[in-house]
Amino acid sequence: MASAKEKLVETKILERISKYESCTKLVNFLLNDEELNEMQDYANTVSIKRLGFNDHGPVHMRQVAKNAIKMLQILNTAGIKTSLEAEEIGTFEDSLCAVFMAGIAHDLGMMAGRQAHEQMSVIFAAPIIERALMHTFPDDIKKRVIIKALTMESIVGHMTQKKIHSLEAGIILIADGCDMTKGRARIPLAMHNSPRVGDIHIYSANAIKRVSICTGLNKPIRIDVKMGSEVGFFQIEEVLLPKVNSSPAKQYVEVYAGVEGEESKCYL
Repeated sequence: MASAKEKLVETKILERISKYESCTKLVNFLLNDEELNEMQDYANTVSIKRLGFNDHGPVHMRQVAKNAIKMLQILNTAGIKTSLEAEEIGTFEDSLCAVFMAGIAHDLGMMAGRQAHEQMSVIFAAPIIERALMHTFPDDIKKRVIIKALTMESIVGHMTQKKIHSLEAGIILIADGCDMTKGRARIPLAMHNSPRVGDIHIYSANAIKRVSICTGLNKPIRIDVKMGSEVGFFQIEEVLLPKVNSSPAKQYVEVYAGVEGEESKCYL
């Protein structure tokens, strides 16, 4: 059963795509897919209980999907075409479908551990993506092939280890980096009292109060991060910025970060 937080993010996603009939059909199908939901829960169990990492489960994956949809829509409003649109092989709605599926499935590989989890995510996600596309586009094999390929590129490229080339995959890369607020670190902090290697990721995430994604002043997308202490700058400099710098969408993004009550620093 979905948690209150999951349902809240789901509602926001559905509100954003409400005018897109096919995308709404796809999203509803996946949000109610029992196997996908069980896989997300197990990925989170492995991440938090076995490995001591932050949330990599259903809330995180929904949040990344929501972030990606919002950024793609900001670019659309600014007149910037997605890769599918620019190459004249798909529509904006097709791109929305791809980033949603990539977001909702990108960390399924955590079920098998952290190392190369993006490659494992593609393996775990493939049959789910295929049946979702068949449900949504039963009579359009070309569309199914293109959206599936774009989804896979976005999933396998979300850790900066593989060079990506589409705007859509670049948006997923940044959307993943933007989910770094303190809620992701709440359970690991409560569970572990003794110091361990890698704790800086948990403590720095716990310092992040909020991440805002909105229309920028100098570039289409503005990412604004507010934190409770300076340890949060670790998340900006070691997690978010490497993803932005590796993204084909970098030219469209400005990043600001600062401690609450102090002037924000402009990174990009």
